[in-house]
Amino acid sequence: MKYDVLVIGSGPGGYVTAIRASQLGFKTAVVEKENLGGICLNWGCIPTKALLKSAQVYDYLKHVDEYGLKAEAIDKDFEAVIKRSRGVAEGMSKGVQFLMKKNKIDIIDGFGKVKPGKKVDVTGTDGKVTEYSADHIIIATGARSRELPNLPQDGKKVIGYREAMSLPTQPKSMIVVGSGAIGVEFAHFYNSMGTEVTIVEFMPNIVPVEDKDVSKQMERSFKKAGIKVMTSSSVESVDTSGDGVKATVKTKKGEQILEADIVLSAVGIKTNIENIGLEDVGIITDRDKILVNDWYQTNIPGYYAIGDVTPGPALAHVASAEGITCVEKIAGVHTEVIDYGNIPGCTYATPEIASVGLTEEKAKEAGYELKVGKFPFSASGKAKAAGTPDGFVKVIFDAKYGEWLGCHMIGAGVTDMIAEAVVARKLETTGHEVLKAIHPHPTMSEAVMEAVADAYDEVIHL
Repeated sequence: MKYDVLVIGSGPGGYVTAIRASQLGFKTAVVEKENLGGICLNWGCIPTKALLKSAQVYDYLKHVDEYGLKAEAIDKDFEAVIKRSRGVAEGMSKGVQFLMKKNKIDIIDGFGKVKPGKKVDVTGTDGKVTEYSADHIIIATGARSRELPNLPQDGKKVIGYREAMSLPTQPKSMIVVGSGAIGVEFAHFYNSMGTEVTIVEFMPNIVPVEDKDVSKQMERSFKKAGIKVMTSSSVESVDTSGDGVKATVKTKKGEQILEADIVLSAVGIKTNIENIGLEDVGIITDRDKILVNDWYQTNIPGYYAIGDVTPGPALAHVASAEGITCVEKIAGVHTEVIDYGNIPGCTYATPEIASVGLTEEKAKEAGYELKVGKFPFSASGKAKAAGTPDGFVKVIFDAKYGEWLGCHMIGAGVTDMIAEAVVARKLETTGHEVLKAIHPHPTMSEAVMEAVADAYDEVIHL
């Protein structure tokens, strides 16, 4: 079978790429070895948000008296919470199936392996190998949970994110190793459900890629919620021989033994580039990533790569944007190189975190003279009325030209607010223009305007 475009992998990079290719008139197929939608729809972005929503509702019920209401016999059904999450994921995967059919995209079930001559071998579940060819082959095979040598995952006592969202019973205690987005989201979920949670983070701050003010606020909020946080610490070894797990943790004060039912390893991801034929074709990789140019072309003509397997940020929305850019360039339509300095990052724990651009520390290192503004949600009428006063919006501007260098938020619903900063930065909006754009009251989003006003010494409500 010959195609114009053949995509290997159907995650948010792969399936979006295929749909855009079909829209552009290409005869398109997708190779998928497991479930349409990839990790994001089936075991990542979507089902975790379903779990976190259950945790949020449960938290509200536990504090219902704070809203002048009464409820008795509040409890949770852990198995039902997990079941709901799986149902949401299955529904989204069926949605992708519909989109494939709507856009006349062929779905090839099996494991894809690239070959020289613009060919792909697909091994089906029955072991049969079928050869396909295409003018353009796009690798979008994504990534999986990374395993540390001293923290091998057995899927039962030492688990990754996949097992964390489908445990048959709720653990009484859990050690979460790593405090990136995956780590803190699961820490929040299990803590909300009643599990005793300890976070172990190697860096001095949790959510270490974020602005330090955000990291400190997150640590305060987590400790207030009953989560134990250990920073500048590392798990040296784990003993799974007993009923639970004993983890040896190295801290500034020496070694410490932590005991728990389960250890969740959330220390990053490993790309799925093994055994897919890269060496046979001669495609160059470096440090576990496929090297590509601005248009996602590899060093071999006709072969492309997008998403987690490339050096950019491992985020679903980045993979989608890369795939669209890739096929639009192939089609010869006008497209722009992606600005990786304007990619929003979101963490969906409670409180939520959203950020884009430079942190204050990075902006200073780059030599900018800064105007920094901050508006706490404790001063927001909407946040106070909603009972969610924790957190703030922080903005960073270049004092000389008014360029919006960075925006960092932590609080309720901020992942839905960050797009304002992304669009404004794309349009090269200055601080003065944001300040003079009237924001609705009372809303959480007016905290952006108030933070900008604080940067320019015009804040009203502080």
